[in-house]
Amino acid sequence: MSWTGAELVRHALENLGVRLTFGIPGVHNTEIYDQLAASHHVEPVLVAHEGGGAFMADAVSRLGDSIGTLLIVPAAGVTHAASGIGEAFLDGIPMLVISGGIRRDTGRRFQLHDVDQHALLRPLTKRTWLARSHAEIVPAIYDAYACATGGEPGPVYVEVPVDLQLFTGDPGALPEPPRASPVPLPDAAEIERAAAVLAGAAAPGIFCGWGAVAATAELEALADRLGAPVATTLQGLSSFRGDHPLHAAFALGPSAAPAGVRAFARCDALLAVGTRFAEIPTGSFGARVPENLVHVDINPATIGANYPARVALPGDARPVLRALLERLGPATDADHARRASVARQIAADKRAYQDEWLAHDSAGRVNPARFFAALRRALPRDAVVVADDGNHTFLTAELLPILEPRTFLSPTDFNCMGYCIPATIGAKLAAPARTVVGIVGDGALRMTGLEAVTAAGRKLGIVWFVFNDGELSQISQAQEIPLNRKTCSVLPPLDVAALAAAVGAAHVPMADDGAVEPALAAALAAAATGRPVFVDVRIDYSKRTRFTEGTVRTMLERFDMATKARFVGRALWRRLTG
Repeated sequence: MSWTGAELVRHALENLGVRLTFGIPGVHNTEIYDQLAASHHVEPVLVAHEGGGAFMADAVSRLGDSIGTLLIVPAAGVTHAASGIGEAFLDGIPMLVISGGIRRDTGRRFQLHDVDQHALLRPLTKRTWLARSHAEIVPAIYDAYACATGGEPGPVYVEVPVDLQLFTGDPGALPEPPRASPVPLPDAAEIERAAAVLAGAAAPGIFCGWGAVAATAELEALADRLGAPVATTLQGLSSFRGDHPLHAAFALGPSAAPAGVRAFARCDALLAVGTRFAEIPTGSFGARVPENLVHVDINPATIGANYPARVALPGDARPVLRALLERLGPATDADHARRASVARQIAADKRAYQDEWLAHDSAGRVNPARFFAALRRALPRDAVVVADDGNHTFLTAELLPILEPRTFLSPTDFNCMGYCIPATIGAKLAAPARTVVGIVGDGALRMTGLEAVTAAGRKLGIVWFVFNDGELSQISQAQEIPLNRKTCSVLPPLDVAALAAAVGAAHVPMADDGAVEPALAAALAAAATGRPVFVDVRIDYSKRTRFTEGTVRTMLERFDMATKARFVGRALWRRLTG
């Protein structure tokens, strides 16, 4: 049987269950786009920019029903998409990236888009493939999929040269799609050791990341069994529900909100699940991690990388935690008493922190705590909340409880601004029946805001809350504290209403606290009609998050005395002199 390469790409994607591809057609992939136009299973989505397409694919994968897939042109398509691919790579998100490639049957040099795509993408992917014959196309895509979804997930790249797409050839015997292989459990003796460490602790704690998102029930059972407070990474907000009595905070250490700092103050044994102890959730590595660390992660190289583990448990979180629960056995009276005490203290500290925020004078702008409290009341439990990168990210993490798995998406380790607008589009396309909202700063909006035309053209009812303060606030705060000046972090005015009109979205103003609830109701009602909505939130950023305050302190304390004196002296002098 003779197939074109484009037909083989379609065959592979359909058999892998891919539902959506994101990208822009060009001379090196039009044959594949033509094939997908006839597919009853795969829908190609035209994006405004390949970088936005990559963030859309990332969001599809994070929701978990199918793998996010890019179908892009070589060269510029690859470099445009690189930011989203890099975000998926450092955040551990599977992504299948397919591009065309130059013809390899002519012997000609200096062809259009003639660059080494693999050299470009090798540092940002788990692996790359180049199909050199028709018989290699389907196996390459299947192998790439297995690689992307196996072990610690991540993006992969397959190049299909345009001459293979254009012409027919013999694909050989077409293989079956790959099936997931179970990850072996750690040695039983190590699970026994871990259980003994945790059971013997006077004040155990749990720290979880995105790697635990498929094990939320097991995490809750372990927290209840141990009477242990739970802190999460930024992505890990989706791994442990925010209304659980033992949910303490986002972040571990002095950068956490007060409930988290207090709950972990005496922690003498820590169970870490699906986290790398990266810079953000540890507040620039300011977290104190006890010697009795039990570290569970699917990537053995992650365990002990930043903090030494007493017990290493490489493996898939869900079966490992089930095995731990079985070894621990039933809770004792002391465990029950500890759970009640920890839960009471967490509840009291959370109430006090909320009251502190509500008492803050926002000087006629929108108080973040009032906004997030109203937003939580207005959203269903399974609503998908997408945050961009910026000060609003940490406000969201501290003030908005996330109540179900895979309902909070945000760029993390690659920390790429511009994520929110396209990622909400990917989330809404992947889960059209669910409410999808975005929290985006006015700086991040400038990067990918025009991708809203994709949402408007597809009649996607998404609400974007634009935290509009006229600054790149996370950076301007980091400048203001030690430098008493803001360089390249103050933004010119942005007319959100004009942008909304230009892209075909609705516009709702939210000028102050009194407008919060009516603006929320109006925005969600407009989105329910299938129209995207920009809400211009005149947010008050005058009160800093505990994350910002704690991380700045941690970084300052790390300097030697001479450097501290120079920084403090410079800041004081500039405050005195202006």
